[in-house]
Amino acid sequence: MGAVLSALGTLGAVIAVGWLLGRTGTLGERAAPVLARVVFAVATPALLLVTVAHADLHLLLSRTAVVTWSSTVLVALTAVLVLRLVWRRGAAEVTVGTLASSYVNAGNLGLPLAVYLLGDAVAVVPALLFQLLVLAPVAFAVLDARATAAAPDEDPRSGRAWTLRVRAVVRRTLSNPIIVGTLTGLVLAALPWRLPEVVYQPFALVGAAAAPLALLTFGMSLAVPRTAASRAPRRELALAVGLRSVVHPVLAWALGAALGLPAPALLAVVAMASLPTAQNVLVYAMQYGRGEALARDAGLVTTVMCVPVLLVVTATLG
Repeated sequence: MGAVLSALGTLGAVIAVGWLLGRTGTLGERAAPVLARVVFAVATPALLLVTVAHADLHLLLSRTAVVTWSSTVLVALTAVLVLRLVWRRGAAEVTVGTLASSYVNAGNLGLPLAVYLLGDAVAVVPALLFQLLVLAPVAFAVLDARATAAAPDEDPRSGRAWTLRVRAVVRRTLSNPIIVGTLTGLVLAALPWRLPEVVYQPFALVGAAAAPLALLTFGMSLAVPRTAASRAPRRELALAVGLRSVVHPVLAWALGAALGLPAPALLAVVAMASLPTAQNVLVYAMQYGRGEALARDAGLVTTVMCVPVLLVVTATLG
């Protein structure tokens, strides 16, 4: 558990620096959006390219991966059904709310947790790859689709208008930096040979800035004066926190036990499912200008709740 507290303490220290920068205005009023853009367009794609290129794709066929993927899909579908069908939220708000409920902090917190608590960094790979190869591309496709409209002189119901819209969505999706970085890494991982490490070093150097910059951006967003309009809606926040901190770990445990995972593997999947909402969700929300308050507040609350949740998980399964 010392590893968990150490990792959370490190995250908290960097977030505090971001809050201090935002509070004092040291970097200017537009610093947070600029940093978010750098993380989204440069640092994160570089990190994903290197991470996916070095991943063992055979892990995607393991029972551990099945539990991780299945539990994450169930959580995401629950969020979509409640937000869209029950509360009638727009597509962009549903997408950000779903990410806040299902997209875990696998890189910043999951990796050190896997190394120090579980003794194997491989434990974080199924969750990381599922988020990079499935959740993120689907989310960006929806958000890009909402940002793309039919030509003004076209009947939106006409066949030509739909064709133009599909082409625009595909073009925007395939030009998304994060999707490009992930797909490039996937192609490199599937090659029968490995490129020399020197090729990856520039990407690794730039990618190393993704986590600290995302945390600084998160901290700076917390320094913005809070008004009623800038707070996340209580129902959406409660849904995201409940799914993230309670439902997902329970689902992972139930599915893992049903599939007969051995004790170490079961602890690994439940611990990964107990991670808080990733700060990158806020970066994505800021990039598209939707759901920023929910992404920020969900990240903060689930990070605080992560400690007691992981204490219960390790005491029960460790």
